[in-house]
Amino acid sequence: MNLLSQVWTILWKDIRCELRSKQMVIGMGLFALLVLVIFNFAFDLRVDNKAAVAPGALWVAFVFASFLGLGRTIAAEREKGSFDRLLLCPVDRKAIYLAKLLGNVLFIGVVEIVALPVFAILFNVPFSAGALIPIVLLGTLGIASVGTLFSAMAAATQARELLLPILVFPLIVPIVIASVRATGALMVVSANEPPWLGLIAAFDAIFLSLSTILFEYVIED
Repeated sequence: MNLLSQVWTILWKDIRCELRSKQMVIGMGLFALLVLVIFNFAFDLRVDNKAAVAPGALWVAFVFASFLGLGRTIAAEREKGSFDRLLLCPVDRKAIYLAKLLGNVLFIGVVEIVALPVFAILFNVPFSAGALIPIVLLGTLGIASVGTLFSAMAAATQARELLLPILVFPLIVPIVIASVRATGALMVVSANEPPWLGLIAAFDAIFLSLSTILFEYVIED
């Protein structure tokens, strides 16, 4: 089997498992919606400050909901022993990483599709959905690329729920900041804005390349 066939086989297996249980996506979705509702009622949102608060609330919801899914990426398979059996198969380690990454992006994307209309209703801020999609997609890819790598590392420890955010948060700070600022630029147009989308894409390329290379060494240890 070539690399693409291996990636698709593992990805389809993960999708079928999630379709049977629906635990991860439902939990992530409810958490994201809860965060948006809390932010909406916690702050005194007036017309002049909605655009300043809304992007941060949106990405806080995405990031924390993502960690619920990332924490279970490999941990659930470790607990059942199926991940060890996967490693015994003649499968390229890069295929395992890419399949897990695409699965995380897909599951997080489903949550974001549900959360974005709720965000638009609650915060009532103007933005272009067509311009927001690339920002959300690239931001999610960056978070998932780092989170997938470190979820494999944290899954082998007892305190994985605590360890994963500690390891991942410092690394994804540039992506989150750039995503928040890029989202805010859609709501309030200002001059001399840096190319936030290009910066997110650059971070994604760096993190994705390094994570793909390092994943083999992480799971072997």
